Amino acid sequence: MSYLKIENISQTKNVPIYDLDGKIIGKIDLPKVFLTPVRIDIIRRAFIASLTSSIQPQGRDPMAGKRTTAESRGVGLGIARVPRIKGSMRAALAPMTVGGRRAHPPTTFKKIVERINRKEKILAIKSAIAATSIYNLVVKRGHILYGKKDLPIIVSDKIQSIKKTSELRDILIKLGLWADIERVKEKIRIRAGKGKMRNRRYKKGKSLLIVIYEDDGLKRAARNLCGVDIVNVRNVSIKHLAPGGVPGRLTLWVKSSIEFLREKWG
Repeated sequence: MSYLKIENISQTKNVPIYDLDGKIIGKIDLPKVFLTPVRIDIIRRAFIASLTSSIQPQGRDPMAGKRTTAESRGVGLGIARVPRIKGSMRAALAPMTVGGRRAHPPTTFKKIVERINRKEKILAIKSAIAATSIYNLVVKRGHILYGKKDLPIIVSDKIQSIKKTSELRDILIKLGLWADIERVKEKIRIRAGKGKMRNRRYKKGKSLLIVIYEDDGLKRAARNLCGVDIVNVRNVSIKHLAPGGVPGRLTLWVKSSIEFLREKWG
C-alpha cells in the first residue's frame, strides 16, 4: 500500500461557530489534533482492522464442557449410560447435560482479522479528524458544500436538543448541508443478488456525520435522514470518520465536542 501524507497547511487556526439560523456567533481556536498530518495509508489499515474484526468467524475452545471427571458407569445398573461425575449422580460432559460440550460447535478454519498497533490506531483517528477540516479531501469524497470553505463546520450546542426531523432539516438547509443529503437520497439503489431477500435490500451512501457531546433528542430527529450518522465524541471511530477507509467525510461538530477534543489531545 502506497504511503501518502497530506500536511494540513491551509488549515486556519480560527474558525467560525454557527447558530441554528446559519449565522456566525463567534470564533473558536481549533485543537492541535486538527493539525495532524493526514496519513491515508494508516487510515486504511485502521479501517480494515476494524472491519475484519467484526466479521471474523467465531470458534469455541476445544476443551469447553470437557473439563470434568464425568464417566459413564456402563450397563447393568438400571440407570442411563450418561457420563456422571465421580462420587455423585450428576450428569456432565454429554451435549444434553447442563454445562456439557456442544454437539457441533462452530470452528474457525481461517483467520481473517487484520490487527493494528494501538498507537497506529490513535494516529489513524487523529488523521481522520484532521481530514474533516481539509476542503479538498471532503470534496474529493463526493460531498456537496455550498459556500462553506472554512472547515470544520462547528455549530452551537443548542442543536443537540432538536427533537423533530423538520426542525433539523431547516437547520441543515440554513447551514448549506442539505444538498449532500439529497445527493445520497437520489442515489439509493437496490442491491444485486440474494442480499435483497435478507433484510438488506437497499444500498445507500454516506452523507453528513454529526459529532455530539450529549444527546437530548437529536438522534431521534435524524434517524430517518439518508446517510446521516450521529455519534458521541467519546465513541467516534475510524468507521464514522472515514467510511470505506477514505478520509474527508463531511462532518458537523458541536462546540462542546471540540472542547472535548482539546481536553483529550491538546
